Amino acid sequence: MRILSSKVAYRGPIFQVTSDQVREPGGIRTRRDIVRHSGSVVILAVDEGWKAGKLRGRRGVANREMRILLERQYRYAANQFLWELPAGRIDEGEDELPAAQRELLEETGFKAEHWRRVLYFYPSPGFLDETMAIYLATGLKRGAAQLEADEAIRTRFFPLSKAVTMVMNGKIADGKTIAGMLWLARKRGEKSP
Repeated sequence: MRILSSKVAYRGPIFQVTSDQVREPGGIRTRRDIVRHSGSVVILAVDEGWKAGKLRGRRGVANREMRILLERQYRYAANQFLWELPAGRIDEGEDELPAAQRELLEETGFKAEHWRRVLYFYPSPGFLDETMAIYLATGLKRGAAQLEADEAIRTRFFPLSKAVTMVMNGKIADGKTIAGMLWLARKRGEKSP
C-alpha cells in the first residue's frame, strides 16, 4: 500500500478525518476517507467473590457466580441508553494500562489491584483506524467516580450468566461489550481467567 496524497478533511477534539488517495495492494488506486482516532481501552471489571468458588453462608454452602461491572448511559449516535463495559479514549502520549486505570476510576470510582490485557481489535476497520484493548481488572476497591460534565453514568454489577443472556437477546448491543462478555464466558468455561 502506498499513500499518494493525504489531507485533513476535519479535525475535532476526539478524532480527525483524512481523505487519502492510495494505491492498494494489487495496484488499485482509490480514495479512502478514514476516521483517525488515538485508540480506546475497555475494562472488564470482575467482582472477585467468584474466585472463592463456594462461600459459606448462614444456611450452609452457596455458589457465587462472578459478577461483571456494567455502565448504563445515553449514546447520542445510537439514540438510546446502552449497557456497556467502562471504556474511554487513550489520551495523547498516554499508554494503554494507565488509560484503562484512569477510565475505570473516572467512570465508576473503582480501582483494581490486578490488570491483564485480554483482547485487542479494530472495531470497524473499513473506515476507522481506532483500536480497542480490553483489560481484565480484578481486586476491585470501591471509591468515588470522577465523571466529566457531559457524563451521566449509572453502574451495576451483573452475574456473568445474566450479562451473556443480555448479549444473546440483544439487550446489550455495544460491540466492545459483546466481545468482552463472550471472551470471559468462553474463558470461564475453560478455566478461571
